[in-house]
Amino acid sequence: MPTCSPMARVPRTHHATTPKIDLDALFRAQRGIATRRQLLRAGLDDEAIRREVHGNRWQRLLPGLFASFTGPPTDEHRRVAAAIYAPVGAQITGVAALRWYGFRHLPDDDRIHLLIPHTSRRTSRGFVLFQRTDRLDSAAKRQGPYTVCSVARAVADAARQLNDLRAVRALVAEAVQRRFTDVPSLRRELDAAQTHRTRLLRVAVNEVDQGVRSAPEAELAADLKTSSILPTVQWNPTLVADDGSELPGPDGWIQESGIALEVDSREYHLNPEDWRRTIDRHNRLAAHGALVLHFTPSEIRRNRARVRRIIETAHLERISSGVKVSIRVA
Repeated sequence: MPTCSPMARVPRTHHATTPKIDLDALFRAQRGIATRRQLLRAGLDDEAIRREVHGNRWQRLLPGLFASFTGPPTDEHRRVAAAIYAPVGAQITGVAALRWYGFRHLPDDDRIHLLIPHTSRRTSRGFVLFQRTDRLDSAAKRQGPYTVCSVARAVADAARQLNDLRAVRALVAEAVQRRFTDVPSLRRELDAAQTHRTRLLRVAVNEVDQGVRSAPEAELAADLKTSSILPTVQWNPTLVADDGSELPGPDGWIQESGIALEVDSREYHLNPEDWRRTIDRHNRLAAHGALVLHFTPSEIRRNRARVRRIIETAHLERISSGVKVSIRVA
């Protein structure tokens, strides 16, 4: 972990002048980070800065940018450093912005991705990735030393850096499921980006628009669409009994055979209360004639053909038996 004294240590210099900048206040405001120009304005010279770095009391994070602590910088340190290093108007986007918002399922990417004005000539360095654009995010938020793009823009920019549909699905599904943003906002970003590296994002947004709410659901939905046996599966529908009472909505629903599909992740069921709710959902649907089939994300990912066969077989058996289900989509 970075180590830093409560007050930044101001090194002595042979060329000390009256500081124009209060270095302690600067370090407090910028999480212990300062530019060479700021340090010089505080009364230091280059030799004093070198002594601090060579003495392992400070470290150089980026060209002309120093930290008054040792050890690996945190995500917050890196965001601040990137913002200070960037030209005026820069906005944090992509995975770095989504990590700030608290997304749980992100691809491995330690870079701080920033949008910068198209006229800027600043180049990417170290952990900082600059993307020139003539379309900065009008919905970006100022957060202390830096500015963070809206979730919709950050998801779009992150997706355009990825080549894996599964990873893009995870970003889009989490963004909508946790109500960080909505489908219309994502579609506006798609329209603005036109066709530049947007194919995977379009696929994922269309899936979520059709009702899927997680990456495993999207994978299952895509696979079941290839079946010549199954009718259309409705995703996350609102179900009611024949008497009008509302029933739990399963992840997937096949009306013709009354089959409910549930994608059960281990993360969700670590909590005993969540497990109790799952059993209650299962029993309430079964009491009205539904067959509830449960699959884990790993099953869907590794044994797609087997999962599809199980669902197809169950569907055909229930159709041939003439099963009656007192459930309908609201």
